[in-house]
Amino acid sequence: MSQNSVLIVEDSASLRRIYTQYLANDGAEIEGVGTVAAAKAALEARSFAVVLLDLRLPDGDGFEVLQTIVDRRLNSLVIIMTAHGSIGMAVDAIRLGAFDFLEKPFDARRLKVAINSAFIQVQKLGFAQGDAEQEEIATQRTSFHSFIGGSQPMQELYQLIERAGPSKASVFVTGESGTGKELTAEALHKQSARADGPFVALNCAAIPKDLMESEIFGHLKGAFTGASSTREGAASKADGGTLFLDEIGELSIDLQTKLLRFIQSGVVQKVGSNTDEVVDVRFVCATNRDPLAEVKAGRFREDLYYRLHVIPMHLPPLRDRGDDILLIADYFLNKYSREESKFFEGLSDEVKRLFRSYEWPGNVRQLQNVIRNVVVLHPGGLIDVAQLPAPLNDSKVKTEQTTTDSPQAAPRKVKPASKSGKATGKLSLAKTVSEIRPLADIEREIIENAIDLCEGNVPKAAALLEVSPSTLYRKKQNWD
Repeated sequence: MSQNSVLIVEDSASLRRIYTQYLANDGAEIEGVGTVAAAKAALEARSFAVVLLDLRLPDGDGFEVLQTIVDRRLNSLVIIMTAHGSIGMAVDAIRLGAFDFLEKPFDARRLKVAINSAFIQVQKLGFAQGDAEQEEIATQRTSFHSFIGGSQPMQELYQLIERAGPSKASVFVTGESGTGKELTAEALHKQSARADGPFVALNCAAIPKDLMESEIFGHLKGAFTGASSTREGAASKADGGTLFLDEIGELSIDLQTKLLRFIQSGVVQKVGSNTDEVVDVRFVCATNRDPLAEVKAGRFREDLYYRLHVIPMHLPPLRDRGDDILLIADYFLNKYSREESKFFEGLSDEVKRLFRSYEWPGNVRQLQNVIRNVVVLHPGGLIDVAQLPAPLNDSKVKTEQTTTDSPQAAPRKVKPASKSGKATGKLSLAKTVSEIRPLADIEREIIENAIDLCEGNVPKAAALLEVSPSTLYRKKQNWD
């Protein structure tokens, strides 16, 4: 496969010619087809680095072509073309595995940016050489940009960031406090064609409400009391880059209206000015609340919600990330040990068990503070439970966690068998040859029983079974 080969799937012959002309000057190898059947035949005949795919075709749905690429695990990145008003379909395609989408009509520049971003990604993943091993490595990362962790929920997040990054589509990030929403926004920016542009973050909860409009849009000198000079707002600073609005639910309804107008038009107006300024920004916003519940409660505009909620991303809480907890703890331990010029051997086995089973209501931020507290207040050596700050050093917490969640804990009461047929009781050994069952069936029964007893908490079940959470996620996916 040539790393600059493109298959254009578009039923309009005139549009195929236009797109071909857009790309031909850049040296791309282009083949154009107009139907689902022709697209499948072309993919059968040869490999393409990029597929430019229209969703509406005369003999079927473009999703059929995308599904073929996904099912056959073809090393092609798909860029969806969609008409205005069909953005929802494009987002569905992104979730299915598409790399980016373009809203018609688009100009040569927008098409070239999308295609070139895809070519760069092809080179990064080694698809041009057909390196399947490289692709497998990419799906088993233990870090990604500023993230640390290799659990299944994080692998899925990394892949979603890679797919959504090159697009201009707005991203709505949700998750508990301390899960890394700003890190997600930064990763999206670095994965985009805007990586060389500015990344501007604004915490809407940390700014007084009467100053928020000025912070976003800027103001002229004398526009209000205290405006001693003209100031550029976050929207103008982010021109050509990414604007991250954290805790967006804190905006007043009036300001939400102005923000909606800005998103729709790309035009900002400083406070106290009558002059419009055109800016080009990609929006990423975040909240630790349920945005749809905020809409229903009347605290968040529904039309603004749907403008921003194009690609949703939910960050998993730390308690659901299994051994990522220990990876992150080791990272912060090494970091702060160097800063304080101390030497720590690591975490004791008891601390590791406690970390795995603790709920971590403050998520990664809380874990970071716990490790820093230990490093600052103790001379070094092996960290034990007595050195941890409250509430982790509380004897009650320690007893509850270790007796409830330790693999060496006292046996639990077993639930009766469920009507669904899942095993929820004790396994019985075969008494005759005819009763012997396949090992795979017994393994599944044990794993499903453990997950059921842990009330669906896969990382906790994995800790009790002394296996990696990713192992259980993979087996569950195969069974499903």
